[in-house]
Amino acid sequence: MKLKLTVSMILLAVLVSACGAANTPTGEPTPDVAAVRTSAASTVISQFTLTAAAFTPTPAEPTETPVPESTETATGQPLAQVTNAEGTTVALCDGLEFVEDVTIPDDTNMAPGQDFLKTWRVRNAGSCPWGAGYELVYADYADEMSGQPQPLTEVVQPGQEVEISVQFTAPDEVGNYLSAWQMQNPAGVTFEEIIFVRIIVQ
Repeated sequence: MKLKLTVSMILLAVLVSACGAANTPTGEPTPDVAAVRTSAASTVISQFTLTAAAFTPTPAEPTETPVPESTETATGQPLAQVTNAEGTTVALCDGLEFVEDVTIPDDTNMAPGQDFLKTWRVRNAGSCPWGAGYELVYADYADEMSGQPQPLTEVVQPGQEVEISVQFTAPDEVGNYLSAWQMQNPAGVTFEEIIFVRIIVQ
């Protein structure tokens, strides 16, 4: 009986020992997970580097910025585009340059209700001639003083000087008065430049 028990114990010990040996790796070290991840990342980076080195970029086709077409006059000068009160876009080739006061210098004394004709000498500073439809108009500020512009009597070519006039009536009240005017083209677009008369009613 003791012999059987001893043999059984020895067999059990051998079996337990064999099972433990089967689960123990034979000479292979346990892999380091961090090292495996680092190695994999290095491999991916190397592949990207090699791909980038082998890649030859195709030069992009040069793109041309579209140049806006400018409207030009017969003389080749570019025109500004403006929109008048009716919403119509027109080419503006008009300009005026003040030369001198021909009559009624600034701060001329006037009697209340006195009629007078103010005349300016101006130059056509644009590239379009002033002809039919060009006229002086009130500039909508200061005092109109019942101003009645006189029509142009000739075509004024670019660079040419001309005298333009407005018939006024001095106000009845004593004081200083100013009236401003602009040239306007047939499309209803006023020039940027302003001319004016300034009087003192005593």
